[in-house]
Amino acid sequence: MSSSSSSPDLHPFDDALQLVPVGEHRFDGRTTPNYWNMIGPFGGITAATMLQAALQHPERLGDPIALTVNFAGPIAEGPFEIEAVPSRTNRSTQHWTLTVRQNGAVTTTGSAVFAVRRDTWNSPEAVMPEVPAAETLPSIKGFAPVKWLSAYDIRAVRGAKPGTTPGTEHPDSITEFWLRDAPARTPDYAAIASWCDSFYPRIFLKRAGFVPAGTVSLTTYFHADAATLAALGDQHVLGCARAQVFRQGFFDQTAQVWSAAGELLATSHQIVYYKE
Repeated sequence: MSSSSSSPDLHPFDDALQLVPVGEHRFDGRTTPNYWNMIGPFGGITAATMLQAALQHPERLGDPIALTVNFAGPIAEGPFEIEAVPSRTNRSTQHWTLTVRQNGAVTTTGSAVFAVRRDTWNSPEAVMPEVPAAETLPSIKGFAPVKWLSAYDIRAVRGAKPGTTPGTEHPDSITEFWLRDAPARTPDYAAIASWCDSFYPRIFLKRAGFVPAGTVSLTTYFHADAATLAALGDQHVLGCARAQVFRQGFFDQTAQVWSAAGELLATSHQIVYYKE
C-alpha cells in the first residue's frame, strides 16, 4: 500500500487521486494505504481515480453524467498508469475510453460520458426514504479488517453491517446509512463515484455471512451539477442499496445517494460475482 509520495497537507482522498501527466492521454498514479481493501485498493477509489484522469484532462468538455468501470483484475500495491482518451466530442457530450495498466497488464477498463448541462424542465420522481437525521445516529466502527472503511464516517439506519449468523437468510438486502468522508470534505464528482461503491456486497446481508464476492462492473449516473455538490459542504449524504436477484454466481446491486435536503445526487448499478 505504497504511500512514499503522499502529501501530509492533502486530504487522504485528494492524496489518493494524485495523478501525474506523462503523455498526451496518460497519467501515472499509485495506491495509498487509506483506501486499501482485502487484496487491493477499494473499488470506489479506483473508479474515482479513473474519473479523475478525465476530469483533469486538458480536452475535457463539461461534467460527467455517467461512468462505467469494469474490474478485470486486481491492482497490486504500488504505481499504475491510467489512459484516458476522449473517443468522440460532440456539441454538448463527450465520450471517454479509460484503461488502468500495471506492469504492462490491463487491470481495469471503463468508459465515461461528459456533458454540458443546461437549465431545462425537470421533475424528480424517486422519493428519498424517511430516515432519522444523521446527527441523531452514532458512527459505526469498521466491521471488517479493511483500511478503507476508516476513510468514511458511516451512521447506520438499517442493514449497515452484515449479519452474524451464517446460513440465516435475511428477508431483504436493503442498506441505508448516512455517509461522508473522514475527515469531512466537500464532495465533487470523484467523491460521488467513490461513494457509490461504499456498500458491502449484498449477499453478506442476505445470507448473513462473508463469502468470496467482488464487483465485476459498476456504472454510476451523476444527477447533480458541480454547484449543487459544492453547496453540500461537509454534511452527510444518505446512501441506499439493495439487490434484485441472486442467481448462478452473480447478483446485481442498485444504489442511490441523496442529499440531506432530499435531492437525488447519483444512482448506480453493479454486477457482482459470489461463491457459496
